[in-house]
Amino acid sequence: MGALFFMQYKKEVSSLDDALFSEMRICSFDLECPEFEIDFSPYDQSRLYHLVKTSKRLSSFFTIAGSAENMLEIFLTTEQYEKKVQMLQSEIVSNFIMTLLVVLLLSALFSLYTITPLRNALRLTEEFIKDILHDFNTPLSTLRLNVSMLKSELPQNSKIRRIESSVQNILNLQQNLRVYLHNHKAQKEKFSLLQLLEERVELIDKNFRDISFVIESSTNVTIETNREAFERIIDNLLSNAAKYNKIDGMVYLRVEKNKLEIEDTGKGIKNPKRVFERFYKEQDRGIGIGLHIVKKLSEELGITIELASELEKGTTFFLSLENLLILR
Repeated sequence: MGALFFMQYKKEVSSLDDALFSEMRICSFDLECPEFEIDFSPYDQSRLYHLVKTSKRLSSFFTIAGSAENMLEIFLTTEQYEKKVQMLQSEIVSNFIMTLLVVLLLSALFSLYTITPLRNALRLTEEFIKDILHDFNTPLSTLRLNVSMLKSELPQNSKIRRIESSVQNILNLQQNLRVYLHNHKAQKEKFSLLQLLEERVELIDKNFRDISFVIESSTNVTIETNREAFERIIDNLLSNAAKYNKIDGMVYLRVEKNKLEIEDTGKGIKNPKRVFERFYKEQDRGIGIGLHIVKKLSEELGITIELASELEKGTTFFLSLENLLILR
């Protein structure tokens, strides 16, 4: 639109110049033109019948009958010419603003018309997922209860342990999806980082008896953020560090100033740049959304997350907690 109106402005200025030249030409016949001023200039054939713009005036030159030394100059001063151009500019700008407002209004209405069905569909999909997650509770509770009963009757059965592990994976996935759907920006609380890490390690340690978890912290730190979302970040990172670790492996949790490090002695990652992509995975286990959820929640809470990994040596995740710290 800007380009079109600029071209229109140039065309209007050119039309103004043509109209002024025509009026000057008519004026050269009868000299009855109070709008213009009249003067005489030395004869110069190259300037005859042309509109000449200088820093002082806009002039046209015409021959004088019986004179070969002088020619007639009809002109407008620069101030008079600029006033006419400014009137054109004001008109063009007014038309541009009015047209722009109309286009913006139509664009907004069209956007609402096209986006509303999509928003409704997304809302219905989200509500459907929430309903499904809620309906998972009853069969999962029944599964856990029956597995517990079987485990008490057959404590050394490896198949029961695999079933128990699979049920726990479904519960973790359900919790991940539930947290993923919520908005956590406004739901904040203060809590001790060290205490939270100890709680999460105690919970996950029960499922990975062959992995040792070590918490290293020289000071206790208080942070303010959404606790549930932060717990999901820690749980997913600890779960991955344990699942993809070697036998009798180690997981280190280090709190240093405004940073949390989670290091494992596991298999490492082939493509560290892709680990946060949805559904990307390098192992047969899992479905590849755990670290994507970690990345999404980290961004939502204002946490910068990075990683370093070396094959067959392990992976370290670095979480910058600078935006969450209350006390150091």
